[in-house]
Amino acid sequence: MRVLIADDEPLARERLRDLLAEQPGIELVAEAGDGREALHACATHHPDLVLLDIAMPGIDGLETARHLAAFEPRPAVVFCTAYDAHALSAFEAAAIDYLVKPVRPERLAAALERARTFAAGRNGNGAATDGEIRHEQHRTHLCARLRGSLRLIPIEDVHYLQAEEKYVVVHHARGEDLIEESLKSLEEEFGDRFVRIHRNCLVARHEIVELKRAPDGHVQAVLRHGEHPLEVSRRCVAHLRETVKHL
Repeated sequence: MRVLIADDEPLARERLRDLLAEQPGIELVAEAGDGREALHACATHHPDLVLLDIAMPGIDGLETARHLAAFEPRPAVVFCTAYDAHALSAFEAAAIDYLVKPVRPERLAAALERARTFAAGRNGNGAATDGEIRHEQHRTHLCARLRGSLRLIPIEDVHYLQAEEKYVVVHHARGEDLIEESLKSLEEEFGDRFVRIHRNCLVARHEIVELKRAPDGHVQAVLRHGEHPLEVSRRCVAHLRETVKHL
């Protein structure tokens, strides 16, 4: 089983590395010091299991796990943390186990066995079914997969999100990227930041400068950083006008 360790403390990584060396059938494919490194390493090495610290700088372990849930194939996640206060959030992020530091060898062995069961179910059914991933806390980034690598897009840099077939195009400060998430799930998670202007488009509230009527009678939203106004559907006009009043 291929394993990745993600922890910002070198001594914690060393202890896990030593414990894994005592376990049969384990290949340590990479180590990472934070969530961003962990996501890039997972895109490169495709581990079966990620041993993931929660309190890390930048993208923490909980958000990292939410991104990993969208990976294909999806790795199993086991949290390793010095605190037990995050247990509920960990399982909401679809972790298969939760280890409290210092990690005991017998608990690690049990977690590895659960990871093997997870991987077997994933390989047998095409996807593991450990329940729906719920976003109790908003992510700070969106994750775009790019030919085996990935790009992390800060949410505050996103101008608008537009559905195109099975993808969503993220229009952001540095260009455009495709993500494989539904517009509906993004609206549910980030409804306080984005407003729907059309069945296929969510716009960052702070990006809306004004609403104007086009020569053909359709209402359009003028964006702070948009090259062209975006069409507003009739069913969204009334709510959007009310929203703009309070911006």
